[in-house]
Amino acid sequence: MDSQQMMILAVLGLTVAGFLWGRFRHDAVALAALVACVLTGLVPVETAFAGFGHPAVVTVACVLILSRALQHTGAVDALARRVLPAQAGQVPAVAALMGLGAGLSAFMNNVGAMALLMPLAVQLAGRLKLPPGQVLMPLAFGTILGGMVTLVGTPPNLIVAGFRPDSTFRMFDFTWVGLPVAAIGIAFVALIGWRLVPARNPGGEAPFETGAYLTELRIPEDSKAVGLTLRGFEDALDGLDIEVLALVRGTTRQNNPHRGRKIKAGDLLIVEAEAKALTESAAQHGIALDGLSAFEEEEDDDEIVLREFALLPGSALIGRSARQLQPRSRWGVSLLAISREGQRPRGRLGSLMLKSGDLLLLRGTPALLAEFARDMNCVPLDTAPVSVPDKGKAIAAAGIMTVAILASAVGLVPAAVAFAAGVLATMLTRTLPLREVYTALDGPVIVLLAALIPVAGAMQATGAADLLAGGLVDGLAQGNTVAALVVVLVVTMVLSDVMNNAATAAVMAPIALGIAAQLGASADGFLMAVAIGASCAFLTPIGHQNNTLILGPGGFRFGDYWRLGLALEVVIVAVSVPMILWVWGV
Repeated sequence: MDSQQMMILAVLGLTVAGFLWGRFRHDAVALAALVACVLTGLVPVETAFAGFGHPAVVTVACVLILSRALQHTGAVDALARRVLPAQAGQVPAVAALMGLGAGLSAFMNNVGAMALLMPLAVQLAGRLKLPPGQVLMPLAFGTILGGMVTLVGTPPNLIVAGFRPDSTFRMFDFTWVGLPVAAIGIAFVALIGWRLVPARNPGGEAPFETGAYLTELRIPEDSKAVGLTLRGFEDALDGLDIEVLALVRGTTRQNNPHRGRKIKAGDLLIVEAEAKALTESAAQHGIALDGLSAFEEEEDDDEIVLREFALLPGSALIGRSARQLQPRSRWGVSLLAISREGQRPRGRLGSLMLKSGDLLLLRGTPALLAEFARDMNCVPLDTAPVSVPDKGKAIAAAGIMTVAILASAVGLVPAAVAFAAGVLATMLTRTLPLREVYTALDGPVIVLLAALIPVAGAMQATGAADLLAGGLVDGLAQGNTVAALVVVLVVTMVLSDVMNNAATAAVMAPIALGIAAQLGASADGFLMAVAIGASCAFLTPIGHQNNTLILGPGGFRFGDYWRLGLALEVVIVAVSVPMILWVWGV
């Protein structure tokens, strides 16, 4: 092992450790890896930022914009409500929902597909009298499975395509393996696997139970709670499951206050409760849901609603405290409470730093709440009337996406060019407002991809990828080609469960090429194993953004995913390995 190989392996090890630690964002870790490679001479300065012009990065960016146009025009929402059966039983309904999610994710951003279908999943859970998680987790897994089916279904496919020697994979080259894997995976989950999803509200009394919210209750002078002890206050709300966590009086805060302490006018109670309990306690005792910036009295209460929203990955709210939002002055809505992973958040409401998957209880008019959700990338957890601003634009958005896909599929132009032309058509037809074209881009994903592509190239150039490949071939596969294929698939699956799937593909693709070269095997089969494995993030809530998104709404814990996820991954290995051998050979 020479010095350059040692350096790139050290950078790779630190990068993977950074991804696993989770203290810093994935894009920051990837950018640090790129800078380290440039400073150590592993990546030439003149090619350091070539990744930003890589066809995979350009295609991902364009697909994000075209996906946002489909969402904005209501084209996908209208399709979903027409396709999903209204009165079907559990198995066909869940299978149809997963199938629709997979179908959408094959051609658009899977986080966007998940966000569009989440309210329908919650409604379906209520109709079937199921805990929401038993519909949300199958939907999340279905949208992830759908990404395997096409070149543009997920960023790892585009990255893997860029590593193919001599040429690149085309639009439907992934379909021969991805479609059977997705179809059998969906059938397994819909028929059997959903039973492995923990039921977090087994009583079934409420169609949707998101867990405990943290909020603040202000006690006015005329409140019925004045003079009650904290115990008496909680007893008076018997059955509403509300707990006082702290009492703030003046500048003094008392955590876990004695239950015999009396409530005074002006006190601030920090409580944990469900959304229904919050509203009923306020109604019974004349308490103000203090939250952040409560509404003024002159507003028309008939138009004011409470609505729950889940915070999508990539939202501008992530990493900011609740008080920094100033929702009343910026959007005319009130942030009343926050729920995190179905558990009690720590600290005061205003000082909590928001995270992906958090649930926000907001108060405002439907129009203002919709504006907030659109601006801040949130998804409502209840169903709302379908609104298609312009049917013509919805058709145009769907047509533009279809033409871009076909142009790429038949080889008329490369995928990056086809989808870039689609973005241009989107801008000219105004199917997406021009101000939203660039906000549709997921900056962290773009930087992550652009930074890791040169790092992966350095792994190949220094021979470090071949070195790691040799270790895997000799140590685990014992020189057997089929065993080596399984090793690549399983190792990629494991990494995808704990770090970003695009990063996993960028790390494993050069190693897979090295293994294929040492065994004298076809590179295509090993690259396809990386593509399938990178899309198999089913064991943890951090492996994929859609898993994170359902953590709060499903009331899940970190360890709830592996039961169904492990079984599904076993099924995928059993299906994908024979399909890869049959279609691509080794």
